[in-house]
Amino acid sequence: MRILVTGSCGFIGSTLVDYLIDRGHQVVGIDNLSADSHDQFYFNDKAQYYKYSVTDSVMCSDVFKRHNFDYVFHLAAEARIQRCIEDPSLCLETNTMGTEVMLSLSQKYQVSRFVFMSTSAIYGLRNNNPENDSQKETDTPDCLNAYSYSKWFGENLCKMYSKLYNLDTVCFRGFNIYGNRQPKKGQYAPVMGIFLRQIKNKEALTIVGDGLQRRDFVHVNDVCSALYAGATDHAIQNGEIYNIGTGNNNSVLEIADKMANHYKHDLQHTHLPQRIGEARITLADISKIQFKLNWKPEIKVEEWISKQD
Repeated sequence: MRILVTGSCGFIGSTLVDYLIDRGHQVVGIDNLSADSHDQFYFNDKAQYYKYSVTDSVMCSDVFKRHNFDYVFHLAAEARIQRCIEDPSLCLETNTMGTEVMLSLSQKYQVSRFVFMSTSAIYGLRNNNPENDSQKETDTPDCLNAYSYSKWFGENLCKMYSKLYNLDTVCFRGFNIYGNRQPKKGQYAPVMGIFLRQIKNKEALTIVGDGLQRRDFVHVNDVCSALYAGATDHAIQNGEIYNIGTGNNNSVLEIADKMANHYKHDLQHTHLPQRIGEARITLADISKIQFKLNWKPEIKVEEWISKQD
């Protein structure tokens, strides 16, 4: 199959490119290489790449015309929440208009299915009580910032294109994704990447707030298998939404302690002020994706940490 991956050279996108090529697919990537949280960008020698913005309909149209894609995986986005809070205009332009451009081109060039990477940030603060149930796809959104609003709007664009333009689409709300190639630069990188950087530099681990906020950590390889299951499932999706998580969560302090113990890192934690616009708890209900796509996570965060060099 001929597949396009946008955001193809970053953490999740490059892992997905490798995953697809390992399964014998022809892969093309679009990435403008603008993410500043990566130590490097990643390329696969068997893929073909274009350094374009997903908001550039003219140049991206040429890519679609050349390659006649069967599937599109749209991962390109301004993804750091704090950066999106600081610059909502850039976030909305990239995430909302970029998604619309990719949907429009997918419809025009008759792509079989459009796979959209959304976010658990859409759930917001509605699950701040540890006694609450896990977050379900049917929960009312509670967007806290431009990033989550842009992704929620992207989901609705997918549904609109399925309903009005007969483009089959499927959306995935990723929870806290970690693994090899995860960003490590800057104070707004994912917490696992920040801890690894600080351990390498022999610095104290920085904890935002009290560290009791809980996150559902899901490995990037499991995310790729979920996206692939959604793309290749035989049932028509028409904008269906699925959580990608594990159904378990850990506090940030627990993760810090596990990593410090594994690496024999004995410096004390330091605490930073609590950030606005961030949820207290994430916990995925994964019953829908398990039942409809026959998917389940394979990698546990504790085991992953224990195997790191």
